[in-house]
Amino acid sequence: MTEVALAPDSEPQAPSVILQLLDKLGLAYQIRLEEPSLEPARRVQAVLLEDAVGTLLVFYPRNQLLDLNRLAELTGRKLVAVKPERFDRMLGKHDLNTLPALPPLTSSPCLYDERLLQEPQLLIESGHSGVLLELAAEDFRQLLSKASAARFGVPLSSIRLNLDRPDDDRAEITQAVQAFTARRIQQRLEETIEIPPLPETAQKIIKLRVDPNATVDDITGVVETDPALAAQVVSWAASPYYAAPGKIRSVEDAIVRVLGFDLVINLALGLALGKTLSLPREQPQHATPYWHQAIYTAAVIEGLTRAIPRAQRPEAGLTYLGGLLHNFGYLVLAHVFPPHFTLICRHLEVNPHLAHGYVEQHLLGITREQIGSWLMRFWDMPEELATSLRFQHDPHYDGAHAAYPNLVCLAVSLLRSRGIGTGPVEEIPDELFERLGLSRDKAEESVSKVLEAEAALRELASQFNPPH
Repeated sequence: MTEVALAPDSEPQAPSVILQLLDKLGLAYQIRLEEPSLEPARRVQAVLLEDAVGTLLVFYPRNQLLDLNRLAELTGRKLVAVKPERFDRMLGKHDLNTLPALPPLTSSPCLYDERLLQEPQLLIESGHSGVLLELAAEDFRQLLSKASAARFGVPLSSIRLNLDRPDDDRAEITQAVQAFTARRIQQRLEETIEIPPLPETAQKIIKLRVDPNATVDDITGVVETDPALAAQVVSWAASPYYAAPGKIRSVEDAIVRVLGFDLVINLALGLALGKTLSLPREQPQHATPYWHQAIYTAAVIEGLTRAIPRAQRPEAGLTYLGGLLHNFGYLVLAHVFPPHFTLICRHLEVNPHLAHGYVEQHLLGITREQIGSWLMRFWDMPEELATSLRFQHDPHYDGAHAAYPNLVCLAVSLLRSRGIGTGPVEEIPDELFERLGLSRDKAEESVSKVLEAEAALRELASQFNPPH
């Protein structure tokens, strides 16, 4: 799951098979290393799609979203991303781990977005992660002599993400639901969206969370009335991740000896909410399983919170809960928009260069962060938690309760840089570390400590992923 880091003295190289192919074709190129400052308009995204007819190689610039609906209108075909096993086999033949935008490399017909050639110089994947090849657009055009040109990408500049207007969330969610259901009668949002009520266990735990006089006996009593939750808490405490001495014999034992009041109350609340909505059967290929992502993120946030100077440290239990529930909007989208959710999954597969918000905004008009945050407020969860979900992808957020979404943003970004989670790896701005009172080194150290226990964490997460 994690990527092996290159030794400090080793320079990434382009694969010889690709360089030989370009030399054979008589094309001039320069080797460039991946860096955040490279303009997306010059980066060629190559995707291999398939249907019953066969495969199709598609090229478009990285400042666009590939719209499968438009592609279907153009080609008359219902194309989706090639299955990972087949794709990996194809790349493996040439010892590659990324797909270069080189039509001679496959026998597939090729379709490209004509706006690619508007840039004088283009950058394509070399076949090795982190290494790119720069070609003149005129030379790249030679490679496309047998390819078809069209316009099927959606410029990202035309997709207006709502990153900083939470007051508009309710109206935007209502609009998205009405468009989806084709209802034209104005209804209250709570009636339009069929969201299950807050589970009774969660209601009791929330009361305990805000009760300053709550005791271990109180939380033990609540957990023990929910047999599934009780079993989960005991197995959690007994897991290799916590390495508790002796046998865990009861819920009280798990709380007093291993986990502590705060962790159990937030863990129990996260589990109760997470199980309110079932995991979708549909998911994007290569996606990190929902609970794996949740537990890894919560564990990293736990370590990061401890590393923050005590004077500015946010409430540890709530930061942990923010990590556990950070992707809750994903479950809500799957529950509220089932047919659209399948379409979202297919679009995420063919747009690996984009954050999921662009795909969701384009297809639905809202994002999982908006709907997840709205639901937290609807359920009267702490405001810190709603803020944590809403602004988790904005590294510059400096509003109320900023530490909570900032920690999620940092944890998700750090895990992604280690190969855990999906979406583009982006540079983490210095100001995010400064706002949290953390150094880069301290933050990286926290992630490394968590990943040292990766096998134990994975076992822990697997308890939440029952087979369908």
